[in-house]
Amino acid sequence: MKVLFIGDIVGNAGRKALRETLPHLKQKYNPSIIIANGENAAAGRGITKAIAWDFFNWGVHGLTMGNHTWDNKDIFEFIDDEPRIVRPANFPEGAPGRGHTLIKANGKELFIINLQGRTFLPPIDCPFTKVDWILEDHAEHKCVLVDLHAETTSEKIAMGWYLDGRVSAVVGTHTHVQTNDNLILPQGTAYVTDVGMTGPRDGVLGMERNAVLQKFITQMPVRFTVSEGSWHFHAVLIEMDESTGASKSIQLIRMNEEDLLLI
Repeated sequence: MKVLFIGDIVGNAGRKALRETLPHLKQKYNPSIIIANGENAAAGRGITKAIAWDFFNWGVHGLTMGNHTWDNKDIFEFIDDEPRIVRPANFPEGAPGRGHTLIKANGKELFIINLQGRTFLPPIDCPFTKVDWILEDHAEHKCVLVDLHAETTSEKIAMGWYLDGRVSAVVGTHTHVQTNDNLILPQGTAYVTDVGMTGPRDGVLGMERNAVLQKFITQMPVRFTVSEGSWHFHAVLIEMDESTGASKSIQLIRMNEEDLLLI
């Protein structure tokens, strides 16, 4: 089974990149299941029902979220009723939505778990303990993908080792910079510290760069807005063995808007 996981979709440029790139990627790689992180899809903060449905209509089968899950109030109107969207499972008990779900598409099944790190992010419940509980309760699933939305490389790498041989893949999101450490860990878990982002190429992590520069230079409060202009697209393609749940390969995918014009 081939799983295409797309890095954090940021704003209008990210949505445009997804819409324009998916037909080519589906033809080239023929993924069975497509998952994307959508927590920055609505102007960089949260997601709306309309945007989520656009993604599903374009071919995405499941969406993960992160620390911006609740930034758009529209989320509260539909997250409980949308099984294809997961928010971090280690949010405190009683939070709307779900932290894991089973995605079925093209005759394949993928169990996805969303977690959020705690280093330099709000001190929510322990992601390590939470993932233990989830895996114990859902041991029947062979192919399992974990999106760890976290700030630090150390926390992500630690989770990769912690889950090696217990899940098919651990993919990092949140920092918006694709890392070059994709590998298969010794017990068969595919790992990458950060998938990267799908959105404005010429900003700073997707934000308009002049505002970010002003913040760094002056240390004064600044309102960040999503950058516009050309996009870049970051994802990973993971091949999983359905009989064992182990991964065979994890491949980085990087595209610029100009690359698509040459195809």
